[in-house]
Amino acid sequence: MHYIRNFCIIAHIDHGKSTLADRLLELTNTIPKKSRNQLLDDMDLERERGITIKSHAVQMNYKHKNDRYILNLIDTPGHVDFSYEVSRSISSCEGALLVVDCTKSIQSQTIYNLSLALKNNLVIIPVLNKIDLCDSNNNVLKEIMGLLKCKKNDIVNVSAKYGIGVEKILHEIVNKIPHPKGDTDSPLEATIFDSIYNPYKGIEIFFRIKNGSIKKGQQLKLFTTGKTFYANEIGNLKLKKIPKNKINTGDVGYIISGIKNTSEVIVGDTIIEFNCSKITKIKNIEKVKPMVFSSIYPIDNDKYEELRNSMNKLKLNDASISFTPESSPALGFGFHCGFLGMLHMEIIKDRLEREFGVSIIVTIPNVSYKIYTKENKVITINNPSNFPEFGKFKKVEEPYIFISIFTKKDYVGNVISLCIKKRGVMMDQKYFSYEKVKISFEIPLSEIILDFYDKLKTITKGYATFDYNFIGYRYSNLEKITILINNEKIESLSMLSHKDKSRSLAKKICKKLSILIPKHQFNIPIQASIFGKIIARENIKPLRKNVIDKCYGGDISRKKKLLDKQKKGKNKMRKLGKVEVPSSTFINFLKIKE
Repeated sequence: MHYIRNFCIIAHIDHGKSTLADRLLELTNTIPKKSRNQLLDDMDLERERGITIKSHAVQMNYKHKNDRYILNLIDTPGHVDFSYEVSRSISSCEGALLVVDCTKSIQSQTIYNLSLALKNNLVIIPVLNKIDLCDSNNNVLKEIMGLLKCKKNDIVNVSAKYGIGVEKILHEIVNKIPHPKGDTDSPLEATIFDSIYNPYKGIEIFFRIKNGSIKKGQQLKLFTTGKTFYANEIGNLKLKKIPKNKINTGDVGYIISGIKNTSEVIVGDTIIEFNCSKITKIKNIEKVKPMVFSSIYPIDNDKYEELRNSMNKLKLNDASISFTPESSPALGFGFHCGFLGMLHMEIIKDRLEREFGVSIIVTIPNVSYKIYTKENKVITINNPSNFPEFGKFKKVEEPYIFISIFTKKDYVGNVISLCIKKRGVMMDQKYFSYEKVKISFEIPLSEIILDFYDKLKTITKGYATFDYNFIGYRYSNLEKITILINNEKIESLSMLSHKDKSRSLAKKICKKLSILIPKHQFNIPIQASIFGKIIARENIKPLRKNVIDKCYGGDISRKKKLLDKQKKGKNKMRKLGKVEVPSSTFINFLKIKE
């Protein structure tokens, strides 16, 4: 145990975290040199987007001063939407590498993840990366020194791409990060930080042992769910699973359990010995707080059960997603889902389609609201379709967040203007250096879930990052926009909007839908109503056959007779016909606010 070091890497997107991990693996001979890049990012999505989505654990063996050390790297995502993954990784470590790009300096999401590490009392080793692209950047050094209250000599200068200075990081890990604390003779306590579904062997559980040890074939139990199982196979996590007969205190490993039911394994749960009576209380599992809600439906209604199984398997690997069954007259059976953010929602959608082969429709994202009824009851709704009618409630409260935006001083005016348009209230403005500014706002969550990040990147030419924290619910004057297509309500397209914006937004919606929905044989009215009152309308003109094309001569009454006959047929079709709304309409509708 004294020769074990458990650590993670904290870095913003594109600051070189995955590249640094590759160099560490090469220096410890865990992988051969000139292996493919981003080795720990094994998902196609991670490699395409250049981000880490899932935490990955890998064990390295390192010799230092005639002693052999076991280094367990638990890789962490960098985006704020995957903070739940980060918190799980951090809870299994004693130290962290803070990697900062010397050409970009510290970013807001880095600070957020760093605060999680400091709350867990992790030892931080600051690393200044990409020194091959610039000389020593004094401004970035000052930012790191001011943030960590450290000295210049404490910061390791490296170039992960070329391997410059990486050896020193390994020395720092061994010398500064403490070994795990725990008692090998105590009853078993092992924290689950991840799991995956194996269709042949059952659920594979990844854990870190805090006390005790696990032997192959031992009967174990999950503390929260009470599920008992046998450790059919245990081992350490290198690039491949290495089976072992015993894993001791402080180490990281895996168990092949044989459990098939995905609901019986929860990330964050604790593994204990079967019939253990000494352990009576363990820290409760941190509940995930979804920030963005949306519904997912299969394009083919016959694929509902397939979608359900896929969602259960995905939740096993990503515990931050929550979902409940629901149905829609327009879309059939599906699930109402909670996500940590818009990027999280996009990743879940892509993973369902790529990893499980399910074609799905994702409805407009929204947030949760608190409704105060006239009977003094408080109701929380996550779906605009459940919003009560006008006059049936006292007030509505929506979630507010505190956002911190890091940008260059040249773009401060543009950022402030954008936030004010989004109903934000400025709280603070702080200069970290001559060029770097931190701007803080309190803003409704509903205003940032669709296009805020894209607009922020546009007005700052990419030189801006932001993170956010939930601060509570506040009163807001909201209205429900209901969409009617051919006089039928389409609740899947309903949305809530502030009173000051609802009229203009309703007109945008009707105009957009009139373009997205294809023409039919009859006229289709598209209407938007607020509390039963129609406030916007567009018409989709019908496809028409030229019935008078063959009338070359004769009396005009012949042509009028044919046109009147066609008109009666169109009216009959409108009464009996059904408007087919293609699935692409719901997907393109997500961009309505742009």
